[in-house]
Amino acid sequence: MKRNAGLCLLILLGAAASVRPARVRAQAAVDTLPSAPSTRRPDTLPSPEGRPPIGRDVATSMTFPQLEFNAPEVQEKTISRGVKVLYLEDHTLPLVDFYARFRGGYARFDRKYYAAASAMPTLLRTGGTATLSPDSVDHLMDFYALDTTFGSGGESAFAGMNTVTENVDVAARLWGQMLREPRFDSAQIQIWRGKTMESVLRRRDNPTGLAFSAFNRLMYGDGPTGWEMRSSDLTPEKLTPDMLRWVHQRIFCPENMIMGVAGDISWSRARKLLDDLLDQWPECAEKLPEPRIEKPGSPRGVYLIPRPLNQSTVVMAEPGGVRRGDDEAYFASRIANSILGGSGFTSRLMNRVRSEAGLAYSVSSLWTAPPETQGIVGAITQTRSSSTIDATRMILDVMKKMTEEPPGADEVQTAIDEIVNGFVFNFEQAGQVVSRQMFYAVEDLPDDWLDRYVKGIQRVDSTDVQRVMRDHVDPSRMTILIVGDTSRFQVPVDSLGPVQVLDVDSGNVTLSSPRGSPRSPSSASPTSPDGNRPPGVASPGRAEPGTPSPKPAGSGTPTGAPRRSDPPGAAPARSRADRGFASGRWRGG
Repeated sequence: MKRNAGLCLLILLGAAASVRPARVRAQAAVDTLPSAPSTRRPDTLPSPEGRPPIGRDVATSMTFPQLEFNAPEVQEKTISRGVKVLYLEDHTLPLVDFYARFRGGYARFDRKYYAAASAMPTLLRTGGTATLSPDSVDHLMDFYALDTTFGSGGESAFAGMNTVTENVDVAARLWGQMLREPRFDSAQIQIWRGKTMESVLRRRDNPTGLAFSAFNRLMYGDGPTGWEMRSSDLTPEKLTPDMLRWVHQRIFCPENMIMGVAGDISWSRARKLLDDLLDQWPECAEKLPEPRIEKPGSPRGVYLIPRPLNQSTVVMAEPGGVRRGDDEAYFASRIANSILGGSGFTSRLMNRVRSEAGLAYSVSSLWTAPPETQGIVGAITQTRSSSTIDATRMILDVMKKMTEEPPGADEVQTAIDEIVNGFVFNFEQAGQVVSRQMFYAVEDLPDDWLDRYVKGIQRVDSTDVQRVMRDHVDPSRMTILIVGDTSRFQVPVDSLGPVQVLDVDSGNVTLSSPRGSPRSPSSASPTSPDGNRPPGVASPGRAEPGTPSPKPAGSGTPTGAPRRSDPPGAAPARSRADRGFASGRWRGG
């Protein structure tokens, strides 16, 4: 034992001896390093005159040359069959975009074609072609990495295709077949029908969508803007391949079409592909009916949809009196809507109702302005049941004050800057530029509409805003629709005025009992005997042409509402959102 202990002690002493010289060498190396500069603050500093500018002084003294923005020029061509093509060459990336926009949508036809026209975008993509089954189309799109989009609305339809340059030939042929010779596979029709029927049956569970669709019915009656998919629209005889072909042959044909090409492709190559695509495309079966001119009604008063909810949805609006065009009232209405509630947290409604009073998490306004007739101006909020009437009154009060006093110059300038500063984002992609110009062509807008829009917005002042509010907004004429539980209201709903109860299940409107405010049922009312549910959610809307564009909303969403499925930055197909409310968002124009 003693021998082992002694051995261990010798080993430890030897290790220590070997480490000591290494430490000495390391310390010597450190001692030879140059001394670090002293960090002690000197007793005296250089005078400000002899010191170069730092920090904020540098930032404020910087100067820059005047920025100049030159928008890319889109070339207009005409090819076989007299089809106009908008072309913009861009070799930034090895990608090519093809677009086609068509005049016509479900609003041009009778209600019996509503389901077939609504199903069209989805089934153009999923229903196969005359020579290819749906699975074969899917396989080719996956193999060649093709991206297609299809969308439609009440007055127009849209299709797009994106591909890498090396696959452009096969991509153009496949996309042309999908547009020109759709199969409308029966199994895919049934899949769409089943999904849409399920959406119809669940629609009443969305109070916001329920409020929007019911309000559109109030303002526009049984016209296309007020249409929502019902189970009676989805009967098998209304969704046959023949019904779909009937609609297809009247919309998707060269006489209604304008095309666009953007990206890494020469015009000679693009023209050959487009000529081949149009070569065997049949003419329209017949001329489209003229578009319907829908004018909003003015059913002023308070309407209630009783629902046992902890939160109320309040929608209010009246005819807006403004049409889209190159005039002062239109541009002033864009700024007025932004100040009122269209600009989010900088708007008056958001500051007053949410930030100051804490009555709602979200509140916003809209002012639609279709070109052919007046739209509507109004607001929406969602608030807890107990504050429903207070929030409603506060919104009406904010509107009234804007009719009585002009906004401050800083408010107007902020609203203008939000639009003007977003101008450049309309030119992020070549496809975005081409698609927007196609929208202008279909809408009969001038080619320089975006430039006119920005200049018109910049001319608006405080007096213009008050004038357009005073001339076209009267809070006492508002149609107010509330979805909620009146038993939880702290103030009776009839304090806003005479109340009518909307029976959305049967589509009837019945007067409320004269004994006081209507009471919400303890449970949701049942479906009507024919199985119909209340109208539901309309499609996502979009900002006014001339403002920064949103991203695409998907392809052929089976909601029974106008579809939108455009490429990034593209203008949407015309839909009810041009006139009324759209699901979850506002139509900015």
